[in-house]
Amino acid sequence: MSQQQISLPAKLINGGIAGIVGVTCVFPIDLVKTRLQNQRQGQQVYKSMMDCLIKTVRTEGYFGMYRGAAVNLTLVTPEKAIKLAANDFFRQHLAKDGKLTVLKEMLAGCGAGMCQVVITTPMEMLKIQLQDAGRLAAQQQKPVMMPVTNLVGTNTVLSRSYNSGTAAPSPRAVSATQIARELVHTQGIQGLYRGLGATLIRDVPFSIVYFPLFANLNRLGQPSPEESSPFYWAFLSGCAAGSTAAVAVNPCDVVKTRLQSLNKGVSEETYTGVMDCVSKIMRKEGPAAFLKGAGCRALVIAPLFGIAQVMYFVGVGEYILSSSPLNPLSV
Repeated sequence: MSQQQISLPAKLINGGIAGIVGVTCVFPIDLVKTRLQNQRQGQQVYKSMMDCLIKTVRTEGYFGMYRGAAVNLTLVTPEKAIKLAANDFFRQHLAKDGKLTVLKEMLAGCGAGMCQVVITTPMEMLKIQLQDAGRLAAQQQKPVMMPVTNLVGTNTVLSRSYNSGTAAPSPRAVSATQIARELVHTQGIQGLYRGLGATLIRDVPFSIVYFPLFANLNRLGQPSPEESSPFYWAFLSGCAAGSTAAVAVNPCDVVKTRLQSLNKGVSEETYTGVMDCVSKIMRKEGPAAFLKGAGCRALVIAPLFGIAQVMYFVGVGEYILSSSPLNPLSV
């Protein structure tokens, strides 16, 4: 990350725009990742990423690919703002004469990863329940719930048969808010933070890998130490660093997804914690199971962070707040 000073309000705007654009573009692939990661041997509904996308559209409609997107779009602004702002904060305080060693860059990333889980854990907890519902319905040959997300984030759900594709006559509405309310009512606030340990184990190493890698890749595109790299270089650096970090921590993401899935399919085991989950996956599915959804996750994370870095480069937030003009090299 650049050492340029950016105000917190500008970070919120930049992070929000980056998150909304990125989530809208890549959310269907994120849904596929969740469903592939939750599949067990002998109970596979989807054979590949494309097979999952085709079956989702066929049985749940186009908006089925955006199941759980509302909660992501709502919480992605504070999540991205915390992540990027925390990294900048720690880099600024760890820098000596404006310079950082790789170790200090990793420590800054570690701090950013630890801060963001305050928002990330409940956000993904709710998102996963909505994303995985179609897989469970397909596996059990029960009616699939097809959501149509409206502007206020409520999913209007229509019952549709997985085999026949015929719509049922009685729609009902569910939302992430209702799921959150039920979790808090039955389990307390800790219900929203189920899988917190697994989220930390995933997001801290991710940030340790991502931020130093991005900073060093982006530095290669700078014409001189005093000049910023071109916007396309920032985008490519964000994509490369994001996809690398995503694949590196994918085993942790598989564990987190399994732990945060409240509803299980037929004969699917439950887990008591991180070590229990790791042990059962290794014993029953083998090491390859920890790489489930790795390709999808790389395809999700790469553009998300590429877009985030471009938003920082362009300076939309600063322009809106009139603290500085848009970067002239961005157009």
